[in-house]
Amino acid sequence: MNKSILFLKLFLVAFAFTACGQNSKKTQKTTPIVKQNQTTKQFKTGAEQTEIYLPLLKGKRVGMVVNPTSIIGKTTTVDSLLKRGVKIVKIFGPEHGFRGDASAGIHVSDDIDKKTGIKVVSLYGKQSTPSKENLADIDVMIFDIQDVGVRFYTYINTLQRVMEACAANGKEVMIFDRPNPNGFVIDGPILDPKFKSGIGIQPIPVSHGLTVGEYAQMLNGEGWLKDKLKCKITVIKNANYNHDMPYELPVAPSPNLNTAQSILLYPSTCLFEGIYMNLGRGTQFPFTVLGAPYFKGIYKFSFKPVGIKGMAETPLFKDQVCYGIDLRNYDTSIFRKTRQINIQWVMELYKASPKKESFFDSKLSNQLLPIERLIGVADFRQQIIDGKSEAEIRASWEPGLSKYKEMRKKYLLYP
Repeated sequence: MNKSILFLKLFLVAFAFTACGQNSKKTQKTTPIVKQNQTTKQFKTGAEQTEIYLPLLKGKRVGMVVNPTSIIGKTTTVDSLLKRGVKIVKIFGPEHGFRGDASAGIHVSDDIDKKTGIKVVSLYGKQSTPSKENLADIDVMIFDIQDVGVRFYTYINTLQRVMEACAANGKEVMIFDRPNPNGFVIDGPILDPKFKSGIGIQPIPVSHGLTVGEYAQMLNGEGWLKDKLKCKITVIKNANYNHDMPYELPVAPSPNLNTAQSILLYPSTCLFEGIYMNLGRGTQFPFTVLGAPYFKGIYKFSFKPVGIKGMAETPLFKDQVCYGIDLRNYDTSIFRKTRQINIQWVMELYKASPKKESFFDSKLSNQLLPIERLIGVADFRQQIIDGKSEAEIRASWEPGLSKYKEMRKKYLLYP
């Protein structure tokens, strides 16, 4: 395994009070899952380059779209900028909330941040887009959230809605760019508009190979914002970064992506949210194990999902022994060589399943989504059922994937 992404230990995100997942007002400690280990000492995230953007914020009323990944060193970006005299008038919290104290899919209410006294507007509750009233007292909106480079990871959808609202109301968006830990993989079918949903809006592949700043440029450049609006954006770029650079996140991007292993497996294993199996939710190692009770006698490896506050209170197959595949020691350096997501696990587990009729039945649990929303196309389900080869499945992703790769080049900020 590439040493830069090898785990000596799997660290969990520590929570100060109740773990995220309850509709709670309590806060999360931003404990690093690993230490940053970059290939160059000169590397800096956009947020760390205060000398570039502080002069641009002088005298302006600032709104911030942030979560626990929004840090400068070990301090939240909000706290850091307040100490530097930036006038932050409002905070906007996406899925999981500003302090990271809400589970996936749990709606979050507006609140007042106890530490700073600043109003927090939820973008994952009654509204998903800042209103005209929300923006009335803001001159510039800062977007500073760590992404993981996957279409169904919802923060890029939050970015789009923020850009649309700001464009409609004449507000500027400043993006503090951060690396994409999966930036070296551009793979998967292009989303068919028929399967547009909250986990996929634009015609991009499963693993899109862009930073948030680059994606923002694509949203503008391709005319993907509502009513073809153009948002005024300023991207504070990462310094000395390239897409092939291994990057280990200093803070878990969400409660169930709590290790570097899970983040690198996520573009592949999250497809199992459309399959009648548990993908590690209800364990301390989500997205790195796959299994179900009905695989007993077929696979030796087993695990038992339980309710875990802030991660998974009611996981699929709760308190039942699940049998399947353990990927915690899978060599993720393979992804750097293939530049592809892994669909072999779906193929293998379907072939081994004694319950093929329920394998893709998302109606069996409210924990599941239709596989079409995740993979983005209609034919994947039938291709797996028909036993198509990986080469045949991948061939069906063309020419869309190749066209996307060419289009992507226009918006790159980094090699």
